[in-house]
Amino acid sequence: MRTPPPTLADDAVDAALSGALAAWSRDGRAITRTYRTGGWKATMLAAGAVAHLAEAAWHHPTLTLAYDRLTVRLDTHESGGITGRDLALAAEIERVVTWRPAAPLEGTPDDPRFIHIRPG
Repeated sequence: MRTPPPTLADDAVDAALSGALAAWSRDGRAITRTYRTGGWKATMLAAGAVAHLAEAAWHHPTLTLAYDRLTVRLDTHESGGITGRDLALAAEIERVVTWRPAAPLEGTPDDPRFIHIRPG
C-alpha cells in the first residue's frame, strides 16, 4: 500500500494559485476552476479531455457539467487536502483545455458561434 502524499502548506498553494494557476481558486481543502464554454458540445469536449488526463494520471477530480460551463474540483482524498498531485494535474488540465492552435493549424473561425472555451 502506498503512502498518501503530504498536503501542502497554505503559502505553497497560494503561490501556485497566484502564478500559472491564477484562474484556479481555493475552495476549502480543494482547488477549483470553472471553464466557461460555448455550449453543451464544447462542455462535453472539455470534460472528455479532463477525464482523459485524470485517468492517465490516476488522480480523479470532481466534475460538474452545465450547458455552458465545466467546473473542475481537485483534492487528494486520501491526504485530506491539496497536494502536489492536485497542482500538477491542474497545470496539465489548464494547458490542454485552454490550448489554442497556431500556424499551420488555423483553429475555429473567429465567430462566437464556434468558440469552445471562453477567455478568462
